[in-house]
This record gives sequence, C-alpha cells and structure tokens, in this order.
Amino acid sequence: MLAFHSDHFVLPLPPGHSFPMTKYRLLRDVVERELPAIRVREALPASDGELALAHTPDYVASVAAGLLSAAQQREIGFPWSERMAERARRSVGATVGAARAALAEGVAVNLAGGTHHACADKGSGYCVFNDVAVAARLMQAEWHRLHRRGLPVLVVDLDVHQGNGTAAIFRDDPSVFTLSLHGAKNFPFRKEAGDLDVELPDGCGDAEYLDALDAALAQVWRHHAGRPPALAFFVAGADPHEGDRLGRLKLTFEGLAERDRRVFAALRERGIPVAVSMAGGYGRTIDTTVAVHRRTLEEGLASWRAWGQRRRDASVEQSPA
Repeated sequence: MLAFHSDHFVLPLPPGHSFPMTKYRLLRDVVERELPAIRVREALPASDGELALAHTPDYVASVAAGLLSAAQQREIGFPWSERMAERARRSVGATVGAARAALAEGVAVNLAGGTHHACADKGSGYCVFNDVAVAARLMQAEWHRLHRRGLPVLVVDLDVHQGNGTAAIFRDDPSVFTLSLHGAKNFPFRKEAGDLDVELPDGCGDAEYLDALDAALAQVWRHHAGRPPALAFFVAGADPHEGDRLGRLKLTFEGLAERDRRVFAALRERGIPVAVSMAGGYGRTIDTTVAVHRRTLEEGLASWRAWGQRRRDASVEQSPA
C-alpha cells in the first residue's frame, strides 16, 4: 500500500501552540519501523492550477505570496511563512497521490491531510487548502480526459469536527456526495449543510457511534443505487477517541478500529477505491493519537491486501482454460 507524507515541512509554531505538529513524523517513523508493507513516498506540491480547482485564484495567490491578513491567519490558526505555504501544497499533493494510487490499487493513504475546514476563499481551523476537495476535482478532470465520462465521488468524513469547508465547496455539485459524522456541539459551531450530516451528542460511545455509522452508510448506498461512487475519500480522524483533548466523544481504540473496518469493508465490497487522510487528533498524549492513526493504517493495509486478492481472483477467472 502506498502512503504519502509531507512531514519535512514543520511549521515554526510558537511555544504552547495546540496543534500537534510532531505527530506526522512520529507516525511515519512507526510506519517505516513496524509496517514494512506500506511503501512511503514524499508528496509532490500541488500547483496553483490544481489548487484553483477548489479554491479562488485570489486566495491561492494570497497564500503563495504571504498576503494573508492578520485576521485570515488567526482563522487558519497558523502564522504565515514560506514553510506554511509549502506544507499546505504538499498536504494536498499527498492526497492527490493517494487518490491516483487508490484508483490503481484499491487503497492508498495520506499520512496527514483531512484539511476539511478550508473553504474556497479562506482557510480555517488549522486548514489552509482543502486536500480532499482539490484531489476530488483533479481526479474527476483526469478521469474525464481518459475515459470521457464522469467520476462520481463519495466523501466519508469521520473526523469529530464537521467538514464544513468540504460541504460548502461541493454544495451545488451533484457529482460529489458528502457524508459527515461529527460532534453536534463541537467546532465549527456554525455548520454547513452537506449531503448527509449526522450529529452526535457529547459522550457518544462505541455502540451508539457504530449504529449511527451503519445507518448513514445504508442511506448512502440507497442514494447511490442507480450510480455508485467510483472513488471515495475517507477522512479518518483520530479525534473521536476518548483520550482526545478536543473530541468530546468516547470511542475506544477498538471502537475506532471497528469504524475503520466497516468503512473499508463497505467500500471494498462495492468495488469503490478509497484515498484515506488521517485528519485530526489531539490526544492528551501524542502517542495516543499516533496509536489511533496506526490502527487506521493497519485496517487500510488489510483492505489493500484484500483488493489485491480480488484482482488476482478476477485474473484467474478471465484466463483461458
């Protein structure tokens, strides 16, 4: 399974900043040490033209040139720097790489990403550019160029915070269906209407969460009965975990692993490739967050192997007797 990273670009954040910048390098270290079947590659930066598929040209230019206002930087949560702009491009590039790899192999991963609060004309909540929105639009353009037909896309956003930026970008786009399960009382406090939003109460545990997920996925499949998605993006936040400082939900390690298994299985059974982004995670200890992300990668790897077996079986069936 291919995984793309952008962790060489560490932002010079002030002391005491709440964003866990070091988790990305720690996660890559774990992958390279303990999950050798995952092939790790450094992400390429997204170009201005690629970013403009989901963002306004003025906003892209402001990030590139360091022209963001103080208010815009506060809303993003990061001070502007050249490394901040480059890291944002690379985070998008990692999801683009994962999407291309998923279309070829079934499952692939961005070891960061999930920057779902970024809207077309602004960033927010530690999100500069919306990696899933850009990658979805780019994959649709490339698919149409190659196959002369559309590429219906599904976004399964299971970060604890609603993917408001993704919902806003795709509000009037029937080719992309957005599903979000999130804390009802958590950030962003003004939600954007997606195609299917499921709000969860504070303290929601494994059983309640998994029941809500099953019901939501069933609704997604009913909606797509006539035209199933051809590519999915799974925003697999670690922040629903009970040990998260910002999450307010109470999922256990096993509950989150089961969440991931059900998503991967549902997509694989329907032949829908998936690009995974790690998204949020703010554990009281950073090792907790890394451990949750690691379990997601293990479940993704198991699904990738199952995709491989499926292709081998299909090849045998098509071979002449």
